[in-house]
Amino acid sequence: MTRPMNREAAPQSVWLDTPHRYGRISRGFHWLMAALFAWQFTGALLYIAIGDTALTRLVGGSHFTLGFTLFVLVLLRGAWGLANLHRRPSHPGAPGRAAVAGHGLIYLLMILVPGLALLRQYGSGKPFAPYGLPLMPERDTKIAWMMLPADLFHYWLGFTLLAVVLGHAAMAFLHRRFWNEAVLTRMT
Repeated sequence: MTRPMNREAAPQSVWLDTPHRYGRISRGFHWLMAALFAWQFTGALLYIAIGDTALTRLVGGSHFTLGFTLFVLVLLRGAWGLANLHRRPSHPGAPGRAAVAGHGLIYLLMILVPGLALLRQYGSGKPFAPYGLPLMPERDTKIAWMMLPADLFHYWLGFTLLAVVLGHAAMAFLHRRFWNEAVLTRMT
């Protein structure tokens, strides 16, 4: 005899995080942002490797708009993560504390890197209208102190983010390969 399924509880469980797996919304944020960051980093690495070419302009032409999009997505994802914090998979022990610290560093960098770029954009006095939405009007004057932090740190923190993200992916692989822990399946 089969047990009737509770139709009201089932849909909610696939969207929300559980102690065993991240829900569809968390996974959607994760993989969408991973794809957008991959595009951003591809453009930056191409520019370093081959300079200003038609290819780098094609890939890098969306850098400002996608950076803004990623900034908004990280804020939404962070809010969603906090709302689901009590439901999410736990990270016990010293390895868990290291995982929490690593994720915290990723979030910090995902906020700082585009945040600094937005501060520089505003300080430059140039208009900024991602997706045609006028967020920053043009001004005749620059505000040098707003441009300085991004001029100094945006590039380096961006590549620090790339290194931390690559480390994040490597740890998911190592967990599976050497410790037989399927942590990646929580996010797929």
